[in-house]
Amino acid sequence: MSLSLPAGLTLVAATHNPGKAVEIGALLDGRFTLLAASALGLPEPDETESTFMGNAILKARAAANASGHIALADDSGLCVAALNGDPGIYSARWAGPEKDFDAAMAEVERKLADSGSSARHAWFVSALAVAWPNGDVAAFEGLVHGELVFPGRGTHGFGYDPIFQPNGYEMTYGEMEALHKDGISHRALAFAKLKAALFD
Repeated sequence: MSLSLPAGLTLVAATHNPGKAVEIGALLDGRFTLLAASALGLPEPDETESTFMGNAILKARAAANASGHIALADDSGLCVAALNGDPGIYSARWAGPEKDFDAAMAEVERKLADSGSSARHAWFVSALAVAWPNGDVAAFEGLVHGELVFPGRGTHGFGYDPIFQPNGYEMTYGEMEALHKDGISHRALAFAKLKAALFD
């Protein structure tokens, strides 16, 4: 069976992060009515998988099963080479229950200092999963490599954006206007693969 996402569908974005829900809506080109899991009162499932993709599929399936709609989930995070890939799948957890990413970025800086490494190479991963209520799943991944900068720069975006400068650019994600970032980000790359595979 060929999976597709015809325009006009109602999709559930399996996220409780308002910034991410807005970004997902923009990346889907306004083709769908997008409902955030938080707005529907859906519970956040425990992210028990050991990979970004495993957690994306888990979240998409949970939202599809709970809502009866096709659901889309993104699991993304920052991986730092000198920290053996941390925070990785724990990127959101480093920000704590208050989602304090200033504290999370300070933790990255502190752990880098403790590591004794001068390497600042890092990459953002976006794993994207679409789940249908019948159990079908489609999955896509995007990666962007760059360097960490301290102190962070810029007030756009969310999460670790102010400390991440993608390769080939003089600006951090946090300094980029949304339209600019949405054209080059790890999430944009994953969505480009999704569109190529599932859009009519």
